[in-house]
Amino acid sequence: MNLLQSNLGRLQIVAFLEGLSFILLIGVGMPLKYYFGYEHATQGVGMIHGLLFISYVVMIFPVKGDLNWSWSKTFIVFLASIVPLGTFVAEYKIFRKVKA
Repeated sequence: MNLLQSNLGRLQIVAFLEGLSFILLIGVGMPLKYYFGYEHATQGVGMIHGLLFISYVVMIFPVKGDLNWSWSKTFIVFLASIVPLGTFVAEYKIFRKVKA
C-alpha cells in the first residue's frame, strides 16, 4: 500500500520530515547561527519545521478516528512531537505496530 493512500501513511511521512527538519535546525542551522555568525541560518528551516510540527499535530486527529485510538495513546503521539526526535520513536514504537 502506498503511504499517501491512508491518513496513517501521511502522518508517518510528516513525522519523518518533522524529525528531519528538527535535526537540520539543531544540527546545522543553530551552529551556523551561533558559532559562525550567520544570523539568518535558522529562518528557513525554522519556518519549515514549524509548519511540519503544526501539520503533524493536525494530522493526529484523523488517524485517531481511523484507528480508534484512546485519548491517552493520542496524547502520547502528540508528546512525540514535543520531545526531541520523538517522532522517530513514535514511528518505531507506534506507527509500525499498527501496520503489522
